[in-house]
Amino acid sequence: MRILVVGAGAIGGYFGGRLLQAGRDVTFLVRARRAGELASAGLVIKSPNGDVTLKNPPTVQADAIKDKFDVVLLSCKAFDLDDAIKSFAPAVGSNTAIIPMLNGMKHLDTLDAVFGKERVLGGLCAIAATLNEKREVVQLQPMQSINYGERDGTMSDRVKTIDEAFRSGIKGATASQNIMQDMWEKWVFLSSLAASTSLMRTSVGNILAAPGGRDFLLGMLDETSAIATASGYPPGGPFFERVKGNLTTEGSPMTASMFRDVNAGLPVEADHVIGDLIARADAAKVPVPKLRIAYTHLKAYEKQRAG
Repeated sequence: MRILVVGAGAIGGYFGGRLLQAGRDVTFLVRARRAGELASAGLVIKSPNGDVTLKNPPTVQADAIKDKFDVVLLSCKAFDLDDAIKSFAPAVGSNTAIIPMLNGMKHLDTLDAVFGKERVLGGLCAIAATLNEKREVVQLQPMQSINYGERDGTMSDRVKTIDEAFRSGIKGATASQNIMQDMWEKWVFLSSLAASTSLMRTSVGNILAAPGGRDFLLGMLDETSAIATASGYPPGGPFFERVKGNLTTEGSPMTASMFRDVNAGLPVEADHVIGDLIARADAAKVPVPKLRIAYTHLKAYEKQRAG
């Protein structure tokens, strides 16, 4: 099985690196600068689950793709999706399976329109990782998972084959027959955390310590959960209780990556993670006043950043 990993940043570098470490046929689609870094220093992973340096990992640049791949693992940010599609499109053949690990749902429509729904699986990952100043992949916490599956819930032969390959190298790799539910539940949690910590510009613990903070956090969770329910994917009991616990832990330093991006003056996925939820809320006539305020805040930030 030939696997093309789009990018070798924190997420693509980690999961692709673990597959390469396990002896899988992995190629990283990267720009010239990253190709040079990988050729000279190798793909370096620093992790509580074990460090590894993969010397001279296979790379390809967009204009040099000649062959089709069996799997495309896609982990770009939403605002880079169009450029990413152009870069990996030559690698997609009639039997290629695309596994996107983007947040939200909007990217599925985009990928379906370009490649056909039959080539696009559902997918998500959970990992805290970053690139350090040496351009090494650093996993910040031991927790990691990656889920993938057919969007109609069937356990197809191709998913079984992918699962066998992924489980050989990635701890926490899981073929899911409920991938759309999984994706919605992640979206509920992520959007609640991102909207809350970005709007308040601080951690969950600091929000909880403020007057009205608990009600604000749980109110945001109620709004995002109501959208998921109206869309046909009500968050499950154990999931909801776990997320509620995460958002009500006194002193928690938890923040969303979106909040950290705002603090760093970086681009954010305001439309993809928050705006698309609001559009679905409007379609279902679900009131989301807190989410709207958070979205206005993020769009004002984007305007300031662009100006």
